[in-house]
Order: sequence, then C-alpha cells, then structure tokens
Amino acid sequence: MSFPYKTSIEKSMKKFYGSLSEKDKRRYAAIESEKLSHGGVNYISDLLGCDPKTIRRGQKELSELEQDTAGIRQPGGGRKKSYLSPNIKE
Repeated sequence: MSFPYKTSIEKSMKKFYGSLSEKDKRRYAAIESEKLSHGGVNYISDLLGCDPKTIRRGQKELSELEQDTAGIRQPGGGRKKSYLSPNIKE
C-alpha cells in the first residue's frame, strides 16, 4: 500500500487523534478518509488504529450534521460596549 502522508504528518495525526473525544475521533477519521479517495477508509483505519466501521459511522454523522449558526458563547458574553459605561475615557 502506498503512503499518502509523510511519516512526520502521520505521527502528528496519531497524536492529535489520541487527544480527541470518541465522537470527535470518529469525525476526524471520517474527514481524513474522505480526503483520500479509493482505499482511504482502510488506510486511515490502519494508521489510526480504529475499525473501518467507526469511520463509516463518522461519515454518517457528518452527513447528518446540521449547520449550527447559533455559536458557542452565551448571550451577553464578552466585553461590554463602551457606550454602556459613559465614565470610560477613550
């Protein structure tokens, strides 16, 4: 099998993969396998040490993922506007 990534990139991918939650691992593996057309699932599953079924589940999750436009921050978070505090000198 040919190796589409350099050894240094593979090491970084493994390290990053190890730091993710289970859900994020599935999705990351799915994204990486989709970058590599034919044989991508098998290559990534061998590289990352996960089951090909895990990657296919991640692909399914990604296809069903809704675009979240709400964001992560709570309303009212962040720095307050300066016009709300008239005593602030610019």
